[in-house]
Amino acid sequence: VHMMDTLDRLIEHENGKAIVWAHNTHIGDARFTDMAAHGMTNLGQLARERYGEENVFLVGFGSYEGSVIAGEEWGAPMERMPVPRAQEGSWEEYLHNQSSEDRLILDFTEEEHEVFVHRAIGVVYNPHHERYGNYVPTIVPHRYDAFVYLDKTQALHPMHTAFAGSAVRPDTYPFAV
Repeated sequence: VHMMDTLDRLIEHENGKAIVWAHNTHIGDARFTDMAAHGMTNLGQLARERYGEENVFLVGFGSYEGSVIAGEEWGAPMERMPVPRAQEGSWEEYLHNQSSEDRLILDFTEEEHEVFVHRAIGVVYNPHHERYGNYVPTIVPHRYDAFVYLDKTQALHPMHTAFAGSAVRPDTYPFAV
């Protein structure tokens, strides 16, 4: 709800528009994941409900393998971690098996309307738990309007490394608001 309230404030001006970059579990419509069965909502769902599906365009991102910057738990130091090959039967493996080319998917096939498990990597990630807790059952074409697939990713270079381990947190830290 906090993210939705923040978005409302950002676009409350006449003809207000926004582009929001958020983790898939925030931006993809929760109604088309197992989050709905647990009574959870997210920014993507709330935005579609509040502004209308025709006024919201949700884009998901995914990768078959690579590396990422994350912490093993909340408050843990950031580190470069490997992202192993996607789980068998996952959305990411399905796309990799079609082609190892990076691509933008705007038109989903009939087959892609099935439930796939879809990898979820956020600021907290542990590659050792890859098989147990990093995948979300998803109907991808309903959760997103488009999907950016990168076969192999490379970890970013973090902007806030000067704050790592500091008691002072930058404004972008999740609890700073």
